[in-house]
Amino acid sequence: MTELLYRADAYLQEAEATVLSAGPEGVVLDRTPFYAQAGGQPGDTGVLAWEGGAMPVANAVKGEAGAVLHVPAPEAALPSVGARVTARLDWARRHRLMRMHTSLHLLCSLIPGAGVTGGQIGVEKSRLDFDLAEPPTKEWLSERLTALAAADHAVTERWISDAELDANPSLVRTLSVQPPRGGGQVRLVRIGAEEAPVDLQPCGGTHVRQTGEIGAITVTKLENKGRQNRRVYLTLEG
Repeated sequence: MTELLYRADAYLQEAEATVLSAGPEGVVLDRTPFYAQAGGQPGDTGVLAWEGGAMPVANAVKGEAGAVLHVPAPEAALPSVGARVTARLDWARRHRLMRMHTSLHLLCSLIPGAGVTGGQIGVEKSRLDFDLAEPPTKEWLSERLTALAAADHAVTERWISDAELDANPSLVRTLSVQPPRGGGQVRLVRIGAEEAPVDLQPCGGTHVRQTGEIGAITVTKLENKGRQNRRVYLTLEG
């Protein structure tokens, strides 16, 4: 199992680690700041560096038994098993994905009661699909999303048991993807004050600490993807 350092600190940009295995399918480390692709959020990219060499990381994906596979770029050299490496993120890309991901949580807060049927986080644009007959207008959503971001709400997390989640099924907004389970605990991400959160739902991804980091949010397109399925695209400035 790879220790997931981003769970304790999503702002950790690099870390020292030991190589457990290495092959064309990916390099497994004992610990990593890299997020493995899941739940609509892309895997991180970056580099593994060691004395006398470096391997560009083209993606990070889930492997077997809790391992994270750091997928090498084509024809990249691989580190030796047992080597000490520095795992270094493409931080500009990761931070933008964190801003995007947090923006989608804000979007959920503006469309209460509608289940999320799909979604994708991207560097240039992101989207959510809602089980909804008619969404608000692009202009209404853009104005309120930008205002929520500018309010600089704190983004925090806590862990609850699987049983607590089962007792509060309304916390789960996603219909197509279930919250990550397995260890008996589920991570809740809260935006805003505990007594009156802007948004509160299970999520295993990475987010900014304050919504003020997001900047202006623009809803660029609304699509009809079926009788009760509406797709909302958004993008960020900067």
